[in-house]
Amino acid sequence: MIAYLDTNVVVWLAQGAIARISRKAQGVLERADLLISPMMLIELEYLYESKRIKLPARDVRLKIEHEIGVRVCDLSFLSVASAGLDEKWTRDPFDRMIVAHAKANGLAPLVSADEEIQKHYPRTVW
Repeated sequence: MIAYLDTNVVVWLAQGAIARISRKAQGVLERADLLISPMMLIELEYLYESKRIKLPARDVRLKIEHEIGVRVCDLSFLSVASAGLDEKWTRDPFDRMIVAHAKANGLAPLVSADEEIQKHYPRTVW
């Protein structure tokens, strides 16, 4: 089984703040092959540039890759962008593409604490 991670979950994992993640979501983290959207790297860099996180995106990626085994998804941009065209519930390009990645990859589960994502993507786990 594969599962995608939302940005908030990746930040908490990189910080070692597993307690911030629900037990149900932790179960998915333990069982699934974990993926992130490449779009998340851009969002992480925005968070770093605005001083909301302490590590740049490349460092966060290396940390979660080596410590937890999270991989960046390599689906084609065209397939993800096509799925993203239907995500009209948000104006946030990051949320749109993160959900589109999970959707384009067989409606894969997406681990997210984001309530808007939970309302609009039925395979959200939290």
